[in-house]
Amino acid sequence: VQLQASGGGLVQAGGSLRLSCTASGWTFSNYAMAWFRQAPGKEREFVAAVSWGGGVTVETDSVKGRFSISKDTAKNTLYLQMNSLKSEDTAVYYCAADSRERRSYISSLYQRERTYGYWGRGTQVTVSS
Repeated sequence: VQLQASGGGLVQAGGSLRLSCTASGWTFSNYAMAWFRQAPGKEREFVAAVSWGGGVTVETDSVKGRFSISKDTAKNTLYLQMNSLKSEDTAVYYCAADSRERRSYISSLYQRERTYGYWGRGTQVTVSS
């Protein structure tokens, strides 16, 4: 199982980016997926997650209304659309896949790092003010 995140870069505050995470060697259609981020000097934090069926999403409060997560099972790709970016969104963004197949949606579980057994390397997002 390999996850490869891409799409990061340098953007001005108020701009947009779309992150992608492609899975190889494995089909993630039956797995919940998530994005986490880690800013310099801070612990990694939850950003957004999508249920294994794709019908339920959850986002952390600081990105609600600005970020949206989705998955395209035909392309085996997870997305994070980020709009109205702020300087505090600057971080390395990681995609992650659930360690358990077809996990029922429980918000607290989907926001916990330990739920995810597979992680990509991360992509840097830098927002200039």
